[in-house]
Amino acid sequence: MRQVIDERAYRFFHENGYVSLGKILTDEETARYRAQYDRDRTDFAYMWRLYGHQTINCDALISWPEVDELIRHPVALSAIETLMNGSVCFSEVCVRHMAVYEGETHRSWHRDRSHAAEHPLRMPYIQLMLYLSDVDETTHCFSVSPESADDPVLETDAQLARGGVVDLHGEAGTAILFNIAVLHTATVRPTRQERKTVQVYYGPQDARYLSNDSCIPTRLWRDHADPATRMFYGKLNPKSALFSDAFGIPATTG
Repeated sequence: MRQVIDERAYRFFHENGYVSLGKILTDEETARYRAQYDRDRTDFAYMWRLYGHQTINCDALISWPEVDELIRHPVALSAIETLMNGSVCFSEVCVRHMAVYEGETHRSWHRDRSHAAEHPLRMPYIQLMLYLSDVDETTHCFSVSPESADDPVLETDAQLARGGVVDLHGEAGTAILFNIAVLHTATVRPTRQERKTVQVYYGPQDARYLSNDSCIPTRLWRDHADPATRMFYGKLNPKSALFSDAFGIPATTG
């Protein structure tokens, strides 16, 4: 397995709050996962909901079991553990689709969580952004306002004035990691191209669950043969515990 977070990449993340891992999927893998993605949108359309300029499925572990292979992709997971400074656990997966668009360019800047002062990168959780379609200056994309872990934390307008805007492009199969406390957005622009992404959140083993969006199936947190897998998926949110209890499987939240 190739090492993607060397000293230079770590320093870049420290100074900017994000790093691109480049293309971590082969063309064959990308085609296979994109076909599974398309199948999920077709066969399980009722799992997808409108979210701003996107449609999303945050319960992909239920409708698309193979997404686990992307969530625990060895190159991405190795890089994530290096940046998080230790083992991580699953927090959320959100499969997203951005359609052809004819309106004005739009950005909705935000931070998902506050910074974690105790972490060397001030990172409470990390997100993997995996492109399953080609992303360039003519398509929707992910954008970030770079911020050093040593910089004072600023409000939106001040941060944009200091850090500017970086649009992150890449061919299908490209993976980007970023600190969810850094200012970021989906950039919606006029385009004839769809954008297809898998977006995964990870947190420290000792952190509280991140959100109540993704339901974790019992086959992963309770019944999987591998103890490490059970631990990785074992931090249940109330939604997962509620569904487990409803089907007679007692569970506690993490």
